[in-house]
Parts: sequence; C-alpha cells; structure tokens
Amino acid sequence: MKEFKIKVEGMVCGGCENRVKNAVGAIEGVTNVTADHTTGMVVVTSSDEVVENVIKERIEDIGFDIREE
Repeated sequence: MKEFKIKVEGMVCGGCENRVKNAVGAIEGVTNVTADHTTGMVVVTSSDEVVENVIKERIEDIGFDIREE
C-alpha cells in the first residue's frame, strides 16, 4: 500500500471535497480518499500499482489545481 499527500487549490466547500473523493476513488487500485477543503489536502491510499501522476491528472481534470511543494 502507498499513501499520497497532495495539496489541492480551489476546494472551497464540502461539495468540492466530494467531487475530489468520487473522482479519485474511481481510479482502479485506490482504496481510500480523504479531502479537506480547509487545508487543501487530499490523502490517497492505494495499491502499489497506482501512480501519483494519474491521481493528480484526475484532480486537474475536474477543475482543481495541484500545488507543488
């Protein structure tokens, strides 16, 4: 199992959190997603086969920006 912590810009409410959770949760191999609009943090737990870039692309595809740290 792997865990990714991704900083996301543009989440402003619980609805945004749900959009991110649903989109990322639909990726094959993802086992858990938490999103917090107050901190802008998305934490994803997945099987070892999931690549971080796939998760980031899915988040960007639904209209949010990734903040590289």
